[in-house]
Amino acid sequence: MWKKTAISSLALLMLAGGATSAFADGGKGNRGHHDDDDRDDDRYEERDDRDDDNYKVTWKFEDEKELKWALEYIMRLASKGVFTGYNDGTFKPNQKISRIETLVAAVRLMGLRAQAESAAEMNTELQFRDADKLERKYPWAVGYVSVALENDLFAETETEVNPEENATRLWSTILLIKALKLEDEAKALNNTKLDFKDADQIPAGSVGYVALALQKGIITGYEDKRGKTFRPNQPVTRAELAALLDRTDTEMPDHDAQAISGKLKAAASGGKITVVKADNSEVTLGLDANVFIFRDDKKAAVSALKAGDEVLVRTYQNKVVFIEVTKPAPVVAAFNELGIVNTITYTDNSQGKLATISIARIENGETVVFIYNVDASVAVIGNDDLLKQGQLVQLKGENGTVKEIRII
Repeated sequence: MWKKTAISSLALLMLAGGATSAFADGGKGNRGHHDDDDRDDDRYEERDDRDDDNYKVTWKFEDEKELKWALEYIMRLASKGVFTGYNDGTFKPNQKISRIETLVAAVRLMGLRAQAESAAEMNTELQFRDADKLERKYPWAVGYVSVALENDLFAETETEVNPEENATRLWSTILLIKALKLEDEAKALNNTKLDFKDADQIPAGSVGYVALALQKGIITGYEDKRGKTFRPNQPVTRAELAALLDRTDTEMPDHDAQAISGKLKAAASGGKITVVKADNSEVTLGLDANVFIFRDDKKAAVSALKAGDEVLVRTYQNKVVFIEVTKPAPVVAAFNELGIVNTITYTDNSQGKLATISIARIENGETVVFIYNVDASVAVIGNDDLLKQGQLVQLKGENGTVKEIRII
């Protein structure tokens, strides 16, 4: 099965890409293989409000229960303007993805979006047999195809782009290894024996690409009744491609994303958070304007972050773009109680530091006793010598622990 990142949140993400949606369909139609005819097709309509310098992301919750496992992948890719959603407020994670969508995403992943959308590339006269169709139906993709050619993402023998054909697992794997500029390394592995029951379905000249992608953890196989299979001709879904793209991104030479786990030292302040890692080292990070936060199984505001929250933080270009609160900080339950000292215990039974204290008072004609732990740095206000059984005191603290004892 495709490698999955464990995400505990049940809330689901939608990315509808303001200026990023080169794959927008306006809420129309399904994606998949289509006959090569001349009918108009606006399923891949490019937005006119594109801004090369500001790839904004809008978040919605439409694809319920379908997006969870791919959430991190999609979020980070959207923050980079690589792979986004549709104008109708959905991501369609289980929908098959076309070659042209996959090719565009690969070029963007390489950091070549601005070049691909430049006037020079957009006006390229392509030599593919289906160039006329591409220019007529997907004019926004001409520059991407041109840049893909310049970066050897097409095989020398390919004569057509086949924009509407489904992207398969094998085709996508080869494309992404080429995007990493690892073609020579892949070819050196062409004599590798692949441990798949359907390895005979993988062309000999493609074996090295699969072997290298497996080594780098970009793609894995399936375990089924026949044993381990690769399914090279199986179409890729949009969520699966997001996983492939994100894993490929981690292999990019200029990869600048991080995954940081730890506890929040304090609530967010000044657009920054400080995370205390397991080794007690601290890292302070700025928050991206579109940072996406999960807390209590739903999208949350920055103000919902609390000191002590255990978090998984994802960054891009040294900015936090994703925060998942994996374990919320304990809820602070403050108390302020007045009563007569009933019992006192000490940590070493020798009149040293206080361990516990209980107080009693009359409520509705009955004696009620409250027992508390005492914080090691408790503040005792008043004459310490008066702190004994029968003394009237006021206790303040939180979560069952006394932080202040005021002797009345």
